Amino acid sequence: MQNNNFPQKKLACAISVALLMAPVSGYANDAEATQEKNIDSDFEVISVTANRRTQSIQEVPYNISAISGAELEKENIIDASEMMRNIPGINVVDRGYRNSGTVNGVVIRGVNVDGATNGDIALSAVPTVASYINDTPLYANFILKDIEAVEVLRGPQGTLYGSGSLAGTVRYRMNRPDTRDFYGSASLNVGQTKGSEGNNINADVMVNIPLSDNLAVRANIGKIDNDGIVDYVNIYQLDANNYAPVAQDGDIAAGGPLFTSVEDADTVDITYGRVSLGYENGENFKLLLAYQWQEDDIGGRRQVTRGTNWVDGTEHPYGEYENGAVQLEPSERDVDLLSLEMEWDLGFATLTSSTSDYSHEGSSISDNTGFYAKQNWFADLYYGSPRPMAQARRGYKEEALVQEIRLVSNETKANMDWIVGAYYMDQDTFSTQDSLMPGYQEWAGAAFSWWPSMADYGMVYTDNDFRYRRNQNFKDKALFAELTYHMSDDLRTTVGIRRFDNEFVNDTELSLPIWPFLGAEPEFKTDESDTLFKFNLAYDVNKDMMAYLTVSEGYRRGGANAVPLEGSLAERPEWQTYESDSAVNYEVGIKGYLGDRDHSYSLTAYRIDWDNPQLNAASYWGFFTVANGESARTQGLEFELKGYLTESVRYVFGYAHVSAELTDDFYVPSAVTAESPTRLTAEDGDKLPSTPENMLSLSLDHTHDLDNGWYLISQVNAYYQSDSLNFLGNNEKLQTEIDGFSLWNASVRLSADDWDVVFYVKNVFNDDGVTGLLPEAYMGTDPAESFYGNSSKDYITLPRTFGLSATYRF
Repeated sequence: MQNNNFPQKKLACAISVALLMAPVSGYANDAEATQEKNIDSDFEVISVTANRRTQSIQEVPYNISAISGAELEKENIIDASEMMRNIPGINVVDRGYRNSGTVNGVVIRGVNVDGATNGDIALSAVPTVASYINDTPLYANFILKDIEAVEVLRGPQGTLYGSGSLAGTVRYRMNRPDTRDFYGSASLNVGQTKGSEGNNINADVMVNIPLSDNLAVRANIGKIDNDGIVDYVNIYQLDANNYAPVAQDGDIAAGGPLFTSVEDADTVDITYGRVSLGYENGENFKLLLAYQWQEDDIGGRRQVTRGTNWVDGTEHPYGEYENGAVQLEPSERDVDLLSLEMEWDLGFATLTSSTSDYSHEGSSISDNTGFYAKQNWFADLYYGSPRPMAQARRGYKEEALVQEIRLVSNETKANMDWIVGAYYMDQDTFSTQDSLMPGYQEWAGAAFSWWPSMADYGMVYTDNDFRYRRNQNFKDKALFAELTYHMSDDLRTTVGIRRFDNEFVNDTELSLPIWPFLGAEPEFKTDESDTLFKFNLAYDVNKDMMAYLTVSEGYRRGGANAVPLEGSLAERPEWQTYESDSAVNYEVGIKGYLGDRDHSYSLTAYRIDWDNPQLNAASYWGFFTVANGESARTQGLEFELKGYLTESVRYVFGYAHVSAELTDDFYVPSAVTAESPTRLTAEDGDKLPSTPENMLSLSLDHTHDLDNGWYLISQVNAYYQSDSLNFLGNNEKLQTEIDGFSLWNASVRLSADDWDVVFYVKNVFNDDGVTGLLPEAYMGTDPAESFYGNSSKDYITLPRTFGLSATYRF
């Protein structure tokens, strides 16, 4: 294992850059959605709304961080993975843009048992981290543009945010239309990434138009057009129908494959936008009607193969930024979100109604040839084609109607503040997979004279060897409330409760179309009711320090796997359903100001006890399933410090230590033919995957006023994470240690009143940060199976990227 502490040479170089460039804006607790000057200093007082009322972030009695939209623009950040690296206690499995809306890769406080190998499949269990667009619970991984602020709540948030907020919640607050002024902006960003022969182009326009004193419309639209980075160097040449591999010398029965290559295959073509209509009737009523959309068309994986191939008959290693798949792996998706938010000031309280309707659908093609080869399926099950090719065509669609109504007190009466509300969701999801072996039947018919007789044994002549269709409906109804009682001017306590009732229906079709009599169409329905609690105690030690204690519960709904219970593909009935899991968070912390209030800090210690953790797994026959473990625990420290070294130099520092492990053995159901009904997946004390023990972020910025009224901002920031594990348990094919890595970014911005020009470098030292992988043992090359390519892959962070960005404001 290599040593991944910050190399001294790189650290010295980065510090030199920082001093010479006089470094830029950081993150941490810096949501500038609402900023005021404190009466005692020039330090910004940042306001957030994650607890359903507007408060200074330093007054919120738990660990919350925020990043303003202004900071995102300054740092040229439009990708959520890059943003998350600046918040202590959070790490991300970075899969690039391909399938980035399919699997939520955010891990907060180590609450995760899913392997970093996930990436193509719409998983059965919902994520441990809830994502919200304003008040809509939706993980869509939108491009980060025209955003007011992003708020991150660490730890379980079950009372206000319900199912899915097991480890925390991320809220994206979008900018509202402004009735005061007409204004807008136009931006163009041109860059070039190492490994690419082309360029990255990102253009967007925003306009805010007041229609009257009470009515305004705001719209933004953007386009990302990036040439790829990764070369697919040994893909099969396909026939005229672009379907089956071409045979050498036209010999369908015995000819091997012919190879070609595609340079910069992982192209990115994304169109996104949002239009909103805002109405304000004095101070008593506000309305916001908004429509947001995004369309992704991705050419391939930003994932690289480290192993070797046998394409020319001898073993050769892959080069930098090369992928060994034998077919291209594109993906596409469309997401649409329509929402209506209304707010009435009733005097004693504010009544808010939030209604949303969304649709999120996508599809992808994956090369599973390496997986089939490593399972010996081509030889053992499919007679050994000389041109093996396994293709998975996957799709998903999610639609939901969401309604939330809440009433929030406007002032403290009888020493009490309160929140009450009701929530409803009706969600439909549809997931598909068709596994194909293109050209299989044509080859077998040419290779074996007896092949036509297979129809007598029930075989159907198709290349489709697996078909999966899963329809699900989830309905969730809940009532929630929080009450804060002020025992004195300095001491207050908050009690929260959420009562929910949900219903889940799973209707699944799964079959092997080649042998249709092996299929099944299981159905299952579950329902659950329960109550979640929260307790918080906060004490103002003095005007510059607050101490707090929180005990909070999080919850994630259960569901049904719906596996076949009869026939040749029968599984144990224990697979049929999985239970909800829950977490209890114990947290103590302090936050406040130092010096003359030119520095702020937050220090938190926590422990999370996780009961019945849900593991996205596969059954004995490989059906998509979820299994419950017994228990796990995560605990750690989170520290943030920011301030001003001088009037023009600002810094932000964050550090998190996380210890995450199972606290009991983890079993899943075994094969029906096995003597024991369960098999061991992981042992008590095993570390949880995708969880570095140490994470650190640092940012410095310097602002220099020029004589002509312009100003120059220079910045440098860094992120570091230590080693982590790829998979849970001692799985010899999937488990491996992932080395730690560091990422350094730098930029120089020249600004005037109505324009900015920025030169930036991301990943200055081109560190090869790996956040997950599919190892060689799981999907590698196998010449014995006539598979000469290599489907193993590492999920890498964005290589070094140079860019120039220009923004004009009008």
